[in-house]
Amino acid sequence: MKTWRSRELRGCGTPGPTDSGRRWLLKTGGAAAAATFAPHLANAQLLPTMPTSPPNRPWAQELPVQRPIRPKTELTPLPTLWAERNECGRADHQAFTRFPPQEFYEIDVKVGSHKFHPDYPSDEVWGYRGSFPGPLIHARYGKPVMVRLRNKLPWDLRGYGSPDVSMHLHNMHTPSESDGYPTDWFSETAYGPTLTRPGRYKDHHYPMVYAGVDQYGGIGDPREALGTMWYHDHRVDFTSSNVYRGMAGFFIAFDEIDSGDERDANPMALRLPSGNFDVPLMLSDKQFDASGYEIFDQLSGDGYVGDKQLVNGVIQPFFHVQPRRYRFRLLNASVARVMELQIRHQGRAQPFQMIASDGNLLAAPVARYDVMLAPAERADLVIDFSSVPMGSELYLVNRLEQRDGRRPEDDRLKTPVELLKIVVDQPLARKDLSRVPYKLREQPPIDMAAVVQERTFRFDRSGGSWTINDRIFNNRPVATPRLGTAEIWNLHNESGGWAHPVHIHFEEGQMISRNGRAPAPHERGRKDVFYLGPYDRVQIYMRFRDFPGKYIMHCHNIIHEDHAMMARYDIVA
Repeated sequence: MKTWRSRELRGCGTPGPTDSGRRWLLKTGGAAAAATFAPHLANAQLLPTMPTSPPNRPWAQELPVQRPIRPKTELTPLPTLWAERNECGRADHQAFTRFPPQEFYEIDVKVGSHKFHPDYPSDEVWGYRGSFPGPLIHARYGKPVMVRLRNKLPWDLRGYGSPDVSMHLHNMHTPSESDGYPTDWFSETAYGPTLTRPGRYKDHHYPMVYAGVDQYGGIGDPREALGTMWYHDHRVDFTSSNVYRGMAGFFIAFDEIDSGDERDANPMALRLPSGNFDVPLMLSDKQFDASGYEIFDQLSGDGYVGDKQLVNGVIQPFFHVQPRRYRFRLLNASVARVMELQIRHQGRAQPFQMIASDGNLLAAPVARYDVMLAPAERADLVIDFSSVPMGSELYLVNRLEQRDGRRPEDDRLKTPVELLKIVVDQPLARKDLSRVPYKLREQPPIDMAAVVQERTFRFDRSGGSWTINDRIFNNRPVATPRLGTAEIWNLHNESGGWAHPVHIHFEEGQMISRNGRAPAPHERGRKDVFYLGPYDRVQIYMRFRDFPGKYIMHCHNIIHEDHAMMARYDIVA
């Protein structure tokens, strides 16, 4: 059996696996470790209790709607198969020769300024290009992408989080060396000004292929396409704080079927709502101190929820729409909050068509009145605003109560939290030619004859730590599936006290059963996050294709991840 070996230098020569991060956190204490405090304070103090955020006026600002940034024609220095001398250490790009990059992006991680609400002061964020959310990237299957990530975070930052970064594109079919493995982080200053090496960066090569390249040839099996993805920091031990501070952005992929053009004449094109009518919505939550600055409890073992819920980085925005179909791409980018979302008009839930889960188009749309999203889950919805009178006001609401990071409550809120006001008051600019066909994307079959092994992973607490099969993350593989094979993975939540949204990197899984029953219609598509409520047991079908290497599985309550509920698995040739 050929095992995976990589030539990367951890963090450009910085200390290695997960224990170093925890030692650093405890050693630096106060401002750097940051249990709970406002990062703008020079000498931050731990807060004994979490304060209530200041009140804010509802609907005081318009929803920020991003437009995709333009790719560059080249990068300087040119990307190479191997790590160039100024690049942080990594294994060679496996797919570079076969799928050379055609589109190029350069993104700096840096400190920026952001207003969460007009009633609050400008606050500091650590973001991609200094913004929150990070820049929107549109890509297309068959046009490989190279993203050069530069870390411009200074070492002497105040507050919680880590100035080391490792970016993960969730959940592209990406070779291991570009997947954003948690211990493959790097620093601009490499632990202190005397070790500074200016211009440090890391190139992420996204071949923009479907899974199944080895079997299907070309760019793989089009049944395996993902659409709505997001990129975020994945630095071991500090994912929660770095994402909370702003390191998250949308990455959306198109192809011949989901073409991004509602007027596409290609008979294969679905002609879903597109352009200005295709709206990414990043949902998250924050806590603010009495002065209106964000705060965070990095050392909370259970998880973390804030009392202000945001859409695209702001509190309670409004959005003017035309009386036509819109595609809303919902992403739960919270640390631990689970949401149950509805679109309400005059207090009643409005119907919509769910067309995708976790970025994967379903075989057919599912008519629904609500959708539950755990952290990192996505859902694409199509909503027809022509069905309500002109001038109507609708609200995107969360009706799930969650008092702490452990899990949501069983009861629904009598008065849901209003996240976004949608006002149908814009004239129809042109005839709505978008549609939602009866059939969306064919799903790959579950071939039980191809299964070579069955594994069980138990998500639990052991010795006061978050564990998978009684182990905390130690950077050694818990499974070594062979390239080109299929397996059954059983995911078990052994506790009634906590919920665990389990994310598996690199490959999409297909649910066979939930608690011994067939999955619900909206869970029958391909997914990469599997929500485990108390004592839940989920069985999934997994395949391992195309790119060997090290990957991970973890709880996407990212406090749990940071507290070691994460496991490495290696795909071996």
